[in-house]
Amino acid sequence: MRFLLYIISASVFISCNTGNKTDVLSFREGHFKTYLGERKDSSNFYRTKDLQIETYKNKTDTFHIRWISNFEYELLKVNPQSKLDSIPFKVRITAIKNNYYKFKGAYLGSDFVQSGTTHIIQD
Repeated sequence: MRFLLYIISASVFISCNTGNKTDVLSFREGHFKTYLGERKDSSNFYRTKDLQIETYKNKTDTFHIRWISNFEYELLKVNPQSKLDSIPFKVRITAIKNNYYKFKGAYLGSDFVQSGTTHIIQD
């Protein structure tokens, strides 16, 4: 059983390692900009240890953030206004470059997957 756990952990680490020196922990807190898919839609957000405050199309929402691992986290709206808002949005980081990461995310239980990139905004 330990061997299986070791193999799974090693696989996750290797799949997320892009060969550069970027520290995955640098994406846990700070100012960021996300671009969704191939579209030009984007949002800006500020992330702390426990919260993500995001502005999209002049609307600001606050989410609780829970890191599952260095490469996965869940977002849950602080003040949900609908049933969909009450469902956690799970994000998996699929690749890391110097100042951004690629991700795929979906609402738990949904087959729809949203992909995009999140860039660090230097202050």
